[in-house]
Amino acid sequence: MNTRKLMSTALLAVGGAVLSASLYAADTIKVGVLHSLSGTMAISETTLKDTVLMMIEDQNKKGGLLGKKLEPVVVDPASNWPLFAEKTRELLSQEEVDVIFGCWTSVSRKSVLPVIEELNGLLFYPVQYEGEESSKNVFYTGAAPNQQAIPAVDYLMNELDVKRWVLAGTDYVYPRTTNKVLEAYLKAKGVADKDIMINYTPFGHSDWQSIVADVKKFGSEGKKTAVVSTINGDANVPFYKELGNQGISAEDIPVVAFSVGEEELSGIDTKPLVGHLAAWNYFQSVESDENDEFIAKWKKYIKDDKRVTNDPMEATYIGFNMWVAAVEKAGTTDVDAVEQAMIGITTPNLTGGTAVMNRNHHLSKPVLIGEIQADGQFEVVSETMGVVPGDAWSDYLPGSKDIVADWVTPIRCGNFNAKTAKCSGQNM
Repeated sequence: MNTRKLMSTALLAVGGAVLSASLYAADTIKVGVLHSLSGTMAISETTLKDTVLMMIEDQNKKGGLLGKKLEPVVVDPASNWPLFAEKTRELLSQEEVDVIFGCWTSVSRKSVLPVIEELNGLLFYPVQYEGEESSKNVFYTGAAPNQQAIPAVDYLMNELDVKRWVLAGTDYVYPRTTNKVLEAYLKAKGVADKDIMINYTPFGHSDWQSIVADVKKFGSEGKKTAVVSTINGDANVPFYKELGNQGISAEDIPVVAFSVGEEELSGIDTKPLVGHLAAWNYFQSVESDENDEFIAKWKKYIKDDKRVTNDPMEATYIGFNMWVAAVEKAGTTDVDAVEQAMIGITTPNLTGGTAVMNRNHHLSKPVLIGEIQADGQFEVVSETMGVVPGDAWSDYLPGSKDIVADWVTPIRCGNFNAKTAKCSGQNM
C-alpha cells in the first residue's frame, strides 16, 4: 500500500472514531451536577449531589428523556466560590451539559450567574435564598423570604410573643440581605432598634462561646427573645452545641433556623435542642404517599436506612421533575424553549400538594414551621393553609417594592419597575 493510501486509511479511521464519539454524545442528554463535595458546605451539598444522581438513575429506568439516556457530569467546586464559576464554564463549554442542578449558598449562585447568563445555560437552584433576583437562566426551587423568613418571624411574634430579636448569620449575601428584609419588616411591626441584635460570623466558625454569651445576656432583660438563624454549613454544629453548653433551652430563647434541616441535625446530639425550630417547605416527618415513596426510594438508593431527607432534596426533586416535564413539552433540551415551557408547569410536591412554577421563575410552596425532636426529626407546629407564591422582590425594601419579575411576553424581564414600566435588569 502506498503512502497516500495509508494516509487515506488513517484519516478514515480517525474520522470514523470522531463520528462515533459524536453520535454517542448525541445519544445522551448531559446533566451537570454542581455541588460542593468537600469544604465547609459538603455537610449539606453532598446529599443534593446524590439526590440528582438518584433522579437521573430513576429517569433512565423509565426510558430516559426524548429517547436518550441522561448522563450525569459531576464536578466539585469544593466550597470555593470563584471555583463555582470556573466549574460552570467547564460544564457548559467543555462538557456541553444541557442543564445544571447545583449551588447551595447565594455567594456560589452569584458567582455562577454571569457565566450561565453569558453562555445561556440553565440552572436549577434548590435552596432557600434572599430574593432580590430573577434570571432568565435560573429557576429558583427553594424558598424566597416570603416563603420562609417572614412566616417564621410571624410565628415567633404571634404564637410565642417574642419581643426581642437576634438575627445571627454567616457573613455573606444570603444572611445579610435576608436580615435587611427582616429588620425592615420588624421595624414596620413596631420593633425598636434596641430590640434587634445582628451578628455575623465567617464560614466554618467554631468558637461560639462569647457570641452565645452575648445572646444570653441580650435575652435576660425581661422581654421574650428569639434567635433567627441564617448560619450556614458546618458552623451550625458548634453553635448548637454551645447553646446546650450554656443551658439555653427553647423555652428560654428559641432559635428558628433557615439552613438547618434533618441532614445537619444527623451529625449532633439533638436532645439539648428539643423545642428549637426550623422553617422550611418540607420535613421528612410530613405524612403523604408521595413522601413515603420518596423516602423509601432514597434509602434504597443510598443503601443506608439511617440517612434522612430534607427540604433542599425536595426542591431538587421538584426542579428535576419540572425540567423533565418541560423538556418533554418543548420536545427539545434547547434552553430558550425549555425556559418558556417551564412556566406554568406543575408537579406533585412531597407534602401532598402541587408545586407550580410561576412567571417569575419561583415556585408556589407551602410554608411549615417544625420543632426539633429528640430523634433529630421535626414535628410540624404550623403550616400555611395552601401554597404561597415565591416573591422574587421584597415588599419591605424601598428599592424592591416596585420591582416585579415576569418572564412571559411582552415583559420578559426579571427586574421590571411597575411604576416606570421599564426593565432595568436582564431581559431577552
